[in-house]
Amino acid sequence: MSGIYGEKKASPEGRGVEAAIVMALAGNPNCGKTTLFNEITGSKQHVGNWPGVTVEKKEGVYRKNKSVRVLDLPGTYSLSPYSAEEVVARDYIVRERPNVVVNLVDATSIERNLYLTVQLMETGIPMVVAMNMMDEVELRGDKIDCAGLSGALGIPVIPVVARTGKGLDGLMEAAVKVAKEGKKPVRPDIFGKELADAIQATADLLGDSESDENIWRAIKLAEHDEIITGEVDAGKKEAVETLVKAADQASGGDAEAGIADSRYQYIGKLVKQWVTKSGRGHRETKSDKLDKILTNRILALPIFAGIMYLLFACTFSENFLFIPDLPSPGVYLAGIVEEVWGLAAETVVAAVEGLGASPWAVGLVTSCLDGIGAVFGFLPLVLVLFLLLSFLEDSGYMARVAFVMDRIFRHFGLSGRSFIPMLMGFGCSVPALMASRTLESEKDRKITMMITPFMSCGAKLPIYAMFAATLFADSNQTVIVFSIYMLGIVVAVMSALLLNKFVFKSEASGFIMELPQYRIPTAKSVAIHGWEKVKGFAVKAGTVIFGSTVLIWFLSSFNFGGMCDMEESLLASIGNGIKWIFTPLGFGDWRASVGVVTGWIAKENIVATFGQVFGNVSEETVEAIMAGEAALPAIGQVFTRASAYSYMAFNLLCMPCFAAVGAMRREYGSWKWTLRAIGFQMATAYVVALMVYVVGNMVL
Repeated sequence: MSGIYGEKKASPEGRGVEAAIVMALAGNPNCGKTTLFNEITGSKQHVGNWPGVTVEKKEGVYRKNKSVRVLDLPGTYSLSPYSAEEVVARDYIVRERPNVVVNLVDATSIERNLYLTVQLMETGIPMVVAMNMMDEVELRGDKIDCAGLSGALGIPVIPVVARTGKGLDGLMEAAVKVAKEGKKPVRPDIFGKELADAIQATADLLGDSESDENIWRAIKLAEHDEIITGEVDAGKKEAVETLVKAADQASGGDAEAGIADSRYQYIGKLVKQWVTKSGRGHRETKSDKLDKILTNRILALPIFAGIMYLLFACTFSENFLFIPDLPSPGVYLAGIVEEVWGLAAETVVAAVEGLGASPWAVGLVTSCLDGIGAVFGFLPLVLVLFLLLSFLEDSGYMARVAFVMDRIFRHFGLSGRSFIPMLMGFGCSVPALMASRTLESEKDRKITMMITPFMSCGAKLPIYAMFAATLFADSNQTVIVFSIYMLGIVVAVMSALLLNKFVFKSEASGFIMELPQYRIPTAKSVAIHGWEKVKGFAVKAGTVIFGSTVLIWFLSSFNFGGMCDMEESLLASIGNGIKWIFTPLGFGDWRASVGVVTGWIAKENIVATFGQVFGNVSEETVEAIMAGEAALPAIGQVFTRASAYSYMAFNLLCMPCFAAVGAMRREYGSWKWTLRAIGFQMATAYVVALMVYVVGNMVL
């Protein structure tokens, strides 16, 4: 039987040339699954989407055995799904049936985590339990007898510390062995006789009563699972309903509650027998102590703002740690990249000229190198910022930020859960918009998708850095960039208030979120996250932006009469045709106007466009400007500080790139709501940029 994603089911013999063993990682959110995935796959991983759904799919190859393909399933608390991620995790496990499931259990919350373990055992799929965070269990003075628990469950239970890699070799050996043997777990005999009989009768009615999938479906039918109930053949529906009623009666009127209670009673017996508590009672952990400060009603927001400011200081400050002439890591690395790129570009242009190339060919090469170089020069800034953001995310702090923001968002008709996609928007709007699928409220989903693009994604960062290095070279550049990021958050919150008050009128939805323990992320995990972001940025620069620079060069070098000066080119004609729209905002120049348009292809394109039409601004030029030894370059003759800030604000808030628009269209399900969102974003961008320009002229 083919699964919902069109793949054949796995078998112990493997999947042909693709992979001999398919291993799925399953577990609760925040149990360390992604850390484990990164440790066992290293850099040999691929991130995409599950076919047919906009939910992230991560897969890789075990670095010590190329025949093992590893899939990192979305986190889920049970096999009774409520969100798109949980549906994906469940459907892959029970319908695609991988060779082996590695169930990662947070040993510090073993009772709650074992609930999913019991449900996985009910599927009959070969599995191994990875008892993670055993180091924290030991610090508490608790003990878990993994060997005894393994014997009671009838499946391997391997103690590991995914963060440090301890025990992972043994885990993978056990998982590969189970996969090759195809040994199924023994389904726990935990239901009362009447309930068990009703479930077995339902499985008989569905077809092969010995089929693992039919028995699992029978259990889900007894639990009134809407998805499985909707899949029952019309001819069997009435008989199934009769058996489900019998299951309810056997459970005192509610089979779903009875089944859950049976599982928890079983888990309670396991924990009582194989887990030894220290007997010290509840002790205040380090996380508890930190939360008293970091989630404090008064201190939480100022601390968040301070942490974000430090992030930008590490990225943009020319006087790092308040030490004069000590550049931050981001600025220092950017200077090196810029110098290397400049030398390489000069060498390439000289080589092209040496080959006797025609002027138009030399112009094309020079223009492309200037455009791409303008973007690549900011690559170190993106790297440093994302490494720091990844550190905060992996440490558990970002989950606290969402919790704290719930207090604010509730006043604007949203729950704190909406802030999670917005936080992701600091990386890229596309996965952030996809993450809105996890929101249960339709109103929350629509509002969140409208305001998430207001967050400064990594592609917008080079725009701010470009203006900070030119128009604000003698100011605190960290404050300039930080203020733009904060502007996006403020506008998003105010927009949510307006949308909730005048467009969507309903109560805020509930917010339940698990706060993971604070942990120091491993350098490897942070490096992998940072590399993924920078790689995507670099690939875009080498593909989309390269193509755009070629197009921009053509439009800026030719008109209908042939090759011409830039001021008479097709690009200038286009810019002059639309510049009146932006004149009230302070940047009514044709070059600034075409920058806005090319930014809709990819926001980095704005810097690439300016690199071509204004000329690249080197570090030496900036230093000369600050020393009063050189005048502002062309970009400084077109923009004032007020109009530059207005330009940054407009591009922060206006329609996102085409890829993000496509994501919005998929999530909204229609162009009607997508166009409404774009219209709202464009109107917001125009109004805010106008206000910025008017006020900016008064204070700057």
